[in-house]
Amino acid sequence: MQAYSRYLLWISVSMMTTKFTSSLKVFAHPFYSVSYCFLRVGRACVRYKCVLPNSIQSVLRQRPGWAEVKDDGEWDLNWCDVGWLRENYDHSYMEEHVRINHFRNHYELTRKNLMVKNLKRYKKLLEREVGPMEASRCSFFPCTFALPSEYHLFVEEFKRCPGSTWIMKPVAKSQGKGIFLFRKLKDIMDWKKDGGRSEEQKDSTQVENYVAQRYIENPYLINGRKFDLRVYVLVSSYAPLKAWLYRDGFARFSNTRFSLNSIDDKYMHLTNVAVQKTAPDYDPEKGCKWQMQQLRRYLTAKHGREAVETLFAEMDNIFVRSLQSVQKIIINDKRCFELYGYDILLDQDLKPWLIEVNASPSYTPSGQEDYEMKCRLLEDTLNVVDMEGRLTGKEKRVGGFDLMWNDGPVCREDANLETLASSCFTANTHLGCVNDRERQLRRLMKPLLCQKRM
Repeated sequence: MQAYSRYLLWISVSMMTTKFTSSLKVFAHPFYSVSYCFLRVGRACVRYKCVLPNSIQSVLRQRPGWAEVKDDGEWDLNWCDVGWLRENYDHSYMEEHVRINHFRNHYELTRKNLMVKNLKRYKKLLEREVGPMEASRCSFFPCTFALPSEYHLFVEEFKRCPGSTWIMKPVAKSQGKGIFLFRKLKDIMDWKKDGGRSEEQKDSTQVENYVAQRYIENPYLINGRKFDLRVYVLVSSYAPLKAWLYRDGFARFSNTRFSLNSIDDKYMHLTNVAVQKTAPDYDPEKGCKWQMQQLRRYLTAKHGREAVETLFAEMDNIFVRSLQSVQKIIINDKRCFELYGYDILLDQDLKPWLIEVNASPSYTPSGQEDYEMKCRLLEDTLNVVDMEGRLTGKEKRVGGFDLMWNDGPVCREDANLETLASSCFTANTHLGCVNDRERQLRRLMKPLLCQKRM
């Protein structure tokens, strides 16, 4: 708890000093003695800029050889918010070596209406050029319509299935803001007339764009409670597509037992931590999360290894197909990378559904375990981005990240020639498996140090 306590203390005050290394020790870094040698051989220090007041600041401040710059100082890495990107990217000169944590038009995947639009377009493309079987591999998102532009199409679909439950979401908001469920068109009419809109929505000077999405009425439940998964995918390039899947993640549980009898209870239907923390009976000691390893063990014990491996393979398909749907649209810049937060919902048949993709997943911890996991995630993100120039570019694994796509599928390192020659391809993904990142990083960095010395 000591590191987390320091973190809580740190975010309550303004830290005005800049150092190469911070006295804050989040957790043991097994290869810093190795990587610092590289810094002295290559770049004297890595200058970073970050205005986000959460775990990323802790990770950046304690990384050896890294120095924070303020205001208009020159930087090598800028961990910015999307607002800064929107206002400055097109008007800033950036040298070849610098890195920034968003692609210019990241919203093609992370804005709810555009994500669905691109997935629908990609699915039609596959059906036309490859066939319906291949297109069916993209049937992992609920029936969705953009409002108000597709309102009439939505009404037609709504009338085909009377009594179904739908969910309305603002296209550009997060943390469960502005979301509500409905079963009657009257609810939408009231919303359009401001009668069913919240005070927050009424303050808007223009009609906000929403998506109307068919609600998953048969979610997989654990102890009677609904949950969804947060999975992290790092894209270091779109041309060619190069994507990494992190081994850790978590399940976010609702605080109230699930029932379709009450669609107005946000604590029952919305799993966002920002929502659940406001529940009257929320217990901060217990929280509302399971680590991904715990969930995978639970599902394996209940459904067997084969069923769970099929489930996780289907989630791999979601990650890759969704990235491919925007691959030709995203403005690729070798100076950019993106750490996406995928939200996946499981139904009773163990089918995974893509709910949304976040460009700025929350790095604010909800507890000590969550803090340590997010610090590992962010540390390994910086390891893959590799500002220090330690990697060869041929790695299939860096810390907790496994390379799952490199202009094509990536097979596991332990795959033998017989496996490669057969149709039983084993993807290089280990979501929810053991994350022995410290040992792997030591093993990875040791030969690189020897090569550098030679």
